[in-house]
Amino acid sequence: MSFKRSSGILLHPTSLPGPYGIGDLGPQAYRFVDWLESTGCKLWQILPLGPTGYGDSPYQCFSAFAGNPYLISPDDLLAEGLVTEEEVEVMKDLPASRVDFGLFIPRKLDLLLKAFHRFRSRPAALQQAFDQFCAENADWLDDFALFMALKESNGGGSWNGWDEALRARKKTALAKARKELADDILRHSFYQFLFFRQWNKLRAYANEKGIQIMGDIPIFVAYDSADVWANPNLFFLDKAGNPTVVAGVPPDLFSTTGQLWGNPLYNWKIHKKDGYAWWLSRVRALLQTVDILRFDHFRGFAGYYEIPASDKTAEHGRWVPGPAEDFFQAVQKELASEDGLPIVAEDLGVITPDVIELLNAFDLPGMKVLQFGFTGPENPFLPHNYVPNCVAYTGTHDNNTSMGWYADAPEVEKDFARRYLGVDGHDFAWDLIRATWKSVAVFAIAPMQDVLGLGGEARMNFPSRLGGNWEWRMSEVDFREDLAAGLRDLNWLTLR
Repeated sequence: MSFKRSSGILLHPTSLPGPYGIGDLGPQAYRFVDWLESTGCKLWQILPLGPTGYGDSPYQCFSAFAGNPYLISPDDLLAEGLVTEEEVEVMKDLPASRVDFGLFIPRKLDLLLKAFHRFRSRPAALQQAFDQFCAENADWLDDFALFMALKESNGGGSWNGWDEALRARKKTALAKARKELADDILRHSFYQFLFFRQWNKLRAYANEKGIQIMGDIPIFVAYDSADVWANPNLFFLDKAGNPTVVAGVPPDLFSTTGQLWGNPLYNWKIHKKDGYAWWLSRVRALLQTVDILRFDHFRGFAGYYEIPASDKTAEHGRWVPGPAEDFFQAVQKELASEDGLPIVAEDLGVITPDVIELLNAFDLPGMKVLQFGFTGPENPFLPHNYVPNCVAYTGTHDNNTSMGWYADAPEVEKDFARRYLGVDGHDFAWDLIRATWKSVAVFAIAPMQDVLGLGGEARMNFPSRLGGNWEWRMSEVDFREDLAAGLRDLNWLTLR
């Protein structure tokens, strides 16, 4: 796609400030959009917006289509008369500097339940819009709402522990469940209505300000999801519904046993037979939610690492060809505009010639992370090696902050970085921002933590570490005019 040279900030909505224990889609989100507009940046990059499960990761969601109810704004619920001041007040003593999911989740779910009961008691104001939403999204919403209702009725356990008839989706069992759990199904549908009602309003506001939102589409989905439960034929599962092979990456310099992600793998032959219908629905739905899509783990479409599900590490997997050009031709035929596909490829990691060929075949920009570059002048992550058709980052949500990197990096890399950038390192995050913005990359993006010059304590995620991730939040005082002015001047200087 022909993108316009511009810049942006990476900030997931959960990291926004606010009084309710988590960033949400309320007033502070609009304040961020206003602040971003004042910087001259044209992009807001976010992580996946799906409903998070075990580990609170936006990359392990209960659905590839649904939104995260935790992001629903209490202020908006209050304005619509769905909750009271007293009911909202109990959310205000939660930590402000980080998301304490253990404390936050039960309180937010209780608040949402109160909103649902109030809707049921006087539905007139929202009933028509709610009915329309349910009808327009029935292709995924019906299965998702039933899945969540069943999950609750089974104590929150994974669907492979449910009654056999429900695991196998026997018609009689599903009909019985829909009847017995009708109120819970309606409740989960209502939460989705609230989420998308608020998100679509926020996105429209950003677009009016000239800001595009870059979303994220993980290549794999969680096993414990409505997607796998409702479409078992699309994955490599045994007769009992358990995965036979799972996703991960092989051992490397960072992990001697590799990374065992555990996601079920797609049976691409079955996907191809029906023209990749599920995938096209997924991409279409996300492009109704965001303006640009970052395809996470892009190399998996060229070839993916397959690990026996019984293994405890990723040491004994094998590489298997992915759907490659055939898949993206289907996506292009179905969804491309005159300008092409609004897709960015996350092409980090071990990149083989087939991945490069796939990128080039569809003219997709890959990613360059400047933090990775300071090992020598031939390193492809250094700006003098960039091409215009790429997206340059100071760092990502999976890496340390730039100041954190500088504090922890080997001295030989820090010395190279100082020499390359012509700096002394005291303001290293902004040194990287300036170098990234000056590059030829069509997009230049920095995490909000780097704009704020924060250290490793503000890191968003430690891959392969369970717990303590996805918790960072900014403060209201971080919407600083001096930072906005610095970005505004840099955007002007670098024609972004």
